[in-house]
Amino acid sequence: MLNAVLFDLDDTLVDQVTASGAAVVAWAAELGVTGPDVATRWAAASERHYARYQTREITFGGQRRERVRDFLGATLTDGEADELFAGYLRRYEDGWTVFDDAVPALRRARAAGLTVAVLTNGDETQQRRKLDRLGLAPEIDVLIASSALPAGKPDPRAFAAAVGLLGLEAERALMVGDSPDKDVRGAVAAGLPAVLLDRAGVHPDPGVPVVRDLHGLDFPLLRRR
Repeated sequence: MLNAVLFDLDDTLVDQVTASGAAVVAWAAELGVTGPDVATRWAAASERHYARYQTREITFGGQRRERVRDFLGATLTDGEADELFAGYLRRYEDGWTVFDDAVPALRRARAAGLTVAVLTNGDETQQRRKLDRLGLAPEIDVLIASSALPAGKPDPRAFAAAVGLLGLEAERALMVGDSPDKDVRGAVAAGLPAVLLDRAGVHPDPGVPVVRDLHGLDFPLLRRR
């Protein structure tokens, strides 16, 4: 029987892709960088260097600087990169929005008797600010951020540490997230059951149950499994 549900945060509860895409287009235009591939290039640079942060190759601040240098193709001092990133960050944070199905899902999980946690590959300070700013904090019992763990998702150590913090065996906690790799495969490798959130319908066979939105989560049924 399940005792807890772990939700991914970005692009599961919060629309991170839209916020980031709009922010980088506006920010880059101010810097004279335009074109149809701006958001795609920024996303690729972000993925590359955030992965380095998750493996502890570089710091959280370091991955921000490397994203700017990579995207702009420029040699920048740390101070210059920090100043440029701040312009993007302001726009990004202003664009944070919650998916319409997020709060109802969190409340249904809690009503089903589950501990509601967030397991995020993020900096704890920023992710807590996100939860507070968007009004999600009261709906969540525990925030578990990779910055406080030995590794980030999909490393099984992240999931093992998370369920350990909850005082549970792995099979007692369900992982719900939008990434087949980071959320699903990592959870399964660590012994957790998982559900993939596939809003766009682009992952036909992830090997676990799939929902197109969070309304599709039947927590009383899932808890009895």
